[in-house]
Amino acid sequence: MTLKRMDNVLIVVEDLEAAKAFFLDLGLELEGETTVEGPSVDRLVGLQNVRATLAMMRTPDGHGRIELDKFHTPEAIRTGPANAPVNALGIRRIMFAVDDIDDVVARLLAHGAELVGEVVQYEDTYRLAYVRGPEGIIIALAEQLG
Repeated sequence: MTLKRMDNVLIVVEDLEAAKAFFLDLGLELEGETTVEGPSVDRLVGLQNVRATLAMMRTPDGHGRIELDKFHTPEAIRTGPANAPVNALGIRRIMFAVDDIDDVVARLLAHGAELVGEVVQYEDTYRLAYVRGPEGIIIALAEQLG
């Protein structure tokens, strides 16, 4: 048996509309949205009486996906600060390749996101930036040079 691919990354959010808008502004597409509940969902995730709304966001090339989940029951719980620093344990960011980092950063900042640090150039190969969006979600942007 071999691993075939990574299908998606799950992000649990309180404000599903704000999270969807952030990823739409980034350039992802809404693939679909649904509500899940019932005994099979409860057994899968190890919780009782689950009811959640899921929004699947897809990268333009169709290969990468982010699943945004809003739990109605049981309520989602925060286990750390909303704006955890980039060195906090756990998954800290998702990186996206972009054509024009300045354009993407400007677009996201105009919609309320914030730069974590600065846009930097790594040698002669990349320009990079970390951007924090709603729910404390951090994304990294990489523009390949040359």
